[in-house]
Amino acid sequence: MITKKLLGTILILVLFLEMPALMRAQDASKADNDFPVKGFHIDLRIQVMTPEALKDFAKQLSEFGMNTLVMEWEGTYPFEKHPTISNKYSYSREEVEDFIAYCEGLGIKVVPLQQSLGHVEYILRNSRYSELKEDRKDISQLCPMESEASKALFTDLFADLAKTHNSDYVHIGGDETYLLGHCPKCQKKVEESSKSKLFVDHMKMISEIVIGLGKKPVMWADIILKHPEAAAELPQETIFVDWNYGWKINHFGDVPGLQEKGFTFWGSPAIRSHPDNWYITNWPTHFKNQKEFIPYARQAGYKGMVMTSWSTSGVYGFTWDVDYDVMDMVQIRNTYPMSGFRILIASYAQALEQDEPMNAKSFVLQYAKDRFGLLKTDSETLWQFFSAKPELIKNGRPVSDTSIADIYTDFDKIRNAIVNISPKKNISEFEHYKLMVDLRMHYLRFKKVEAAYNSVDFSLDETPLLISELDEILNEAEKLNKRFIDLNSGFLYDEELREQNELRVQQVKVLHDRLAKVK
Repeated sequence: MITKKLLGTILILVLFLEMPALMRAQDASKADNDFPVKGFHIDLRIQVMTPEALKDFAKQLSEFGMNTLVMEWEGTYPFEKHPTISNKYSYSREEVEDFIAYCEGLGIKVVPLQQSLGHVEYILRNSRYSELKEDRKDISQLCPMESEASKALFTDLFADLAKTHNSDYVHIGGDETYLLGHCPKCQKKVEESSKSKLFVDHMKMISEIVIGLGKKPVMWADIILKHPEAAAELPQETIFVDWNYGWKINHFGDVPGLQEKGFTFWGSPAIRSHPDNWYITNWPTHFKNQKEFIPYARQAGYKGMVMTSWSTSGVYGFTWDVDYDVMDMVQIRNTYPMSGFRILIASYAQALEQDEPMNAKSFVLQYAKDRFGLLKTDSETLWQFFSAKPELIKNGRPVSDTSIADIYTDFDKIRNAIVNISPKKNISEFEHYKLMVDLRMHYLRFKKVEAAYNSVDFSLDETPLLISELDEILNEAEKLNKRFIDLNSGFLYDEELREQNELRVQQVKVLHDRLAKVK
């Protein structure tokens, strides 16, 4: 007869023996629910990081558990057959190869991103490629009907990228093709078939170039989701990236419909995107994006997650001559450099490691304690900064009914609280937050002056007062510019830092010069 004591011993023994199996089952369950690709995207259209900064950043990503880095080199890549594309901040081939080798030593595969339909201003600005334009003057997009010339160009570009990158994947872009079906030849094809067919035929050609190099094509999913009719004609190897920056699920179209056709999906949230600029970051939306989208993507069977970090809106300003030649172009609306966003990268890494949705407040409070050594009161203050709704100003007016003066007063409270925090460690990182709030206040102060100048009640008698206020703002700008350079020296090139400062204060100088003329 088995006694209770003996039975208990047997049960404990059985559980002990079964424990490894249970742990293996749990690990297997997590593995089934995990993303094989844990990635990060670096946008090098502007704010080009120095080679040393790139390595330091890659090391940081490795420590956060990333295994994939998507590099949008754009004009910074040193193309051998097409050197015209490379800009003044382009890396040498030695620098590119050295960086890729460094990343691979960290366990990170580097995936090149080469736009191949839209967002190709940096290519089409050069007269060498003018025959590829969808529009005579808009240089944002290729004409997909110029297939032979496009095939020749991209065969060269992707072959070059394949020489330096060992990744199994190549990202071929394909997002935001707003001019799709614009020119007469494209209009005719759309009438005869569809926008989907127009898009797919071009991207199929690009995909086949990549596949011919032994790589798998990766493509932004927005356009194929909007126009899915011809999707089945794309190679099955194609991976679609569903970029979702805080929107409803299936924002662009029916993801499950394409999954049923056998296509693989990756997901892509963002740490910087519209409407972010130098003066505001939509922190609440970025945290919410991680909380909602990553768990959804995991349950939906996405095989990868790649965090984007857009440095700009993607909109350019141009100087043209009369024959539609580009003399110069500049990115409009820059974001704060990526040097100030470690906390969002850290929260992204944690969100990838847990099945439950990210609790932003809990994360920030813990991060404040661990990273900066802050006590509860200061940690709560930091959370107030990250959770404050950014008030946008468009065409000189707040989007909401709040006045600029009220926005200034409300944010000044947050600013004063942040600048009075004294972190115990990682002081340089915290200084970015202090600079961010000061740039915001500087911007709002200028916007108050601008609003007064544009008021129907404006009188020339007010000019001396406004000029005096602008003088103070410009003096303040010099101090902010110095802090910006000190914090980002070595992260961006010195010339870039000076350019960023000049662009950021340009509006103030323009208004100052106009008022000085009429006083």
